[in-house]
Amino acid sequence: MLMNKIYVHLADWQKDNAEIRRIREAVFIAEQCVPPELEWDAEDVGAVHFLAFEGDFPIGTARLLPDGEIGRLSVLKDWRGLKVGDALMEAVIGEAENRGLKQQKLSAQVHAARFYERLGFTIVSGEFLEAGIPHVDMVRGG
Repeated sequence: MLMNKIYVHLADWQKDNAEIRRIREAVFIAEQCVPPELEWDAEDVGAVHFLAFEGDFPIGTARLLPDGEIGRLSVLKDWRGLKVGDALMEAVIGEAENRGLKQQKLSAQVHAARFYERLGFTIVSGEFLEAGIPHVDMVRGG
């Protein structure tokens, strides 16, 4: 299967809302059974959003909060294992650093902690449940 180039753009919460919602609903709500009322929060409005594309089709998203917290990293199932998450995280970290957010933090699902460690994050908490899924807090830079 020939893959188009995967690239990441800054997204606009208003303009790109349908695409961001489509991806997060597929990954978190449908696949991981996160309750919709936990998935959608007031922080989306003030966040910087990112969309990953294959060609012109959006396949992944993430957000950066003003305090340097990275969240809602999600890649559609058929595009996993193709470094889409890496591309998204590199874009988010780059944007955070451009904004002077020297320390980035996130709450990682435990099974994904190694992925974030590869990107320079360190676990700074014990395990805790969020939406019924085991998580750890992680930090990078500082």
